[in-house]
Amino acid sequence: MTSLLVTGAAGFIGSHFVRHWLGQHPGDTVVALDALTYAGSVTNLADVHDNIVFARGDIGDAPFVRRLLDEHRTEIVVNFAAESHNSLAVLDPGRFFHTNVVGTQNLLEVCREAKVERFHHISTCEVYGDLSLRSTETFSESSPYRPRTPYNASKAGADHAVRAYHETFGLPVTITNCANNYGSHQFPEKVLPLFTTRALDGQPLPLYKSSDNRREWIHVLDHCRAVEAALLKGRTGETYHVGTGVEASVEQLADLVLDELGLPSTMKEWVPDRPGHDRRYLLDSSKAGRELGWQPQVPFDEGVRETIRWYAENRDWWEPLKDRRPAVEGSW
Repeated sequence: MTSLLVTGAAGFIGSHFVRHWLGQHPGDTVVALDALTYAGSVTNLADVHDNIVFARGDIGDAPFVRRLLDEHRTEIVVNFAAESHNSLAVLDPGRFFHTNVVGTQNLLEVCREAKVERFHHISTCEVYGDLSLRSTETFSESSPYRPRTPYNASKAGADHAVRAYHETFGLPVTITNCANNYGSHQFPEKVLPLFTTRALDGQPLPLYKSSDNRREWIHVLDHCRAVEAALLKGRTGETYHVGTGVEASVEQLADLVLDELGLPSTMKEWVPDRPGHDRRYLLDSSKAGRELGWQPQVPFDEGVRETIRWYAENRDWWEPLKDRRPAVEGSW
């Protein structure tokens, strides 16, 4: 049996990972740590509440985290904890650097002192900057970091801290940089749940003027399977990209939402671009295939439509969260 500490465990991806890990490794101890800021909710873990140890706290609270590690004899730490919304980062960049850089460094230091066997860090494709819409390039694990927004820069800083703790102190680490995630239980500030919940409420879908900007999309469960593979098969000190190669523009996503819900295209409206709005990201994930044996399993159209239906059927989950959104698009 293994003991894991999962940070950011009550958030979108973290809660999916907790459920996935318990399903695959039912005898393991999972300590779910979350500060329960606006985007985290214990309801995301309600179905596994009796099978986990839930701890409310901040990764910046070193004594608290150390007590958790010692009490549960933690062997693996998986760090999902992060501020992650680009629009909010434009309005309040300090909170992103505090959580994503300083918080991660604090967590690394505690893990170094506790001699954990693996520290796995969740990163993003956005640390590399963006690509031209006409480019044939992809980002590899050796691509230079060129972050363009406060969120991207804060995640890049965290990645550098993780690598430094491996190179300087020998902390056994792995990193995964992932494409844009979608799936159930995603806070309704992100584009797919934002479009879906607004459409369900009869409200227009706000598209940035550069609506042809593209993103690479991955279902959250495919991401969770990749993190599991990195923990089980990944080489310490290595970074693995997690993507699908499937790209879609924000307007294509809006069209999928409206089509699935049987609503007219006239519900789309255009709003000014966010400052520093990246054009395109695309990851080369072949290393994860070669070394981890990982491949995505959920087809894009099928997964997106399933997600839209989940929001349509679970209004009681997302409706109370809409007033908790701290960023209003266009208030730059």
